Amino acid sequence: MNSFLRTAARAALAVTLSVTALGAVPLAEASAAPAAVVAPMSAGDGTAAGAVAWYKAHNGSTAYQGHCEKAAELAYGTDYVWASADAHWAGASPKHVGDHNPPLGAFVYWNISAYGHVGISDGAGGFWATSVNGRIGHVTKAMGGYNYFNNYRGWTPPARPHQ
Repeated sequence: MNSFLRTAARAALAVTLSVTALGAVPLAEASAAPAAVVAPMSAGDGTAAGAVAWYKAHNGSTAYQGHCEKAAELAYGTDYVWASADAHWAGASPKHVGDHNPPLGAFVYWNISAYGHVGISDGAGGFWATSVNGRIGHVTKAMGGYNYFNNYRGWTPPARPHQ
């Protein structure tokens, strides 16, 4: 056995003995915890930071092309709230029409199709959205910010979507 494996085996034995000495819960019982618990401040946890983390984790994905509202809702840990970005814009409030200073995680909207378009603000003059070069991507203020797409509408507050 080489020295690396001996060292790893000793470390594993030490951890096992330490856990046993502490009277820890057996692994089979510990794994019975609910699997659906989302850690705070993680992707899809319902927070603004979590929404941005969701987009970062899906950066480059083409899975949501044509489904910007679905992506925006999933980023907040929910789905099937609004039928489209247009419906979200119509139903959400308060609206900040034409305002180019949304906070982190705010929903930002454009009128670029029959269904509209929505993304999530990065809080620094840019946003995360689908359809950025054909995939989920980040548009910075230096890249044009909210004018990257035509017909910017404005923003609504960062919050888990609901009707």
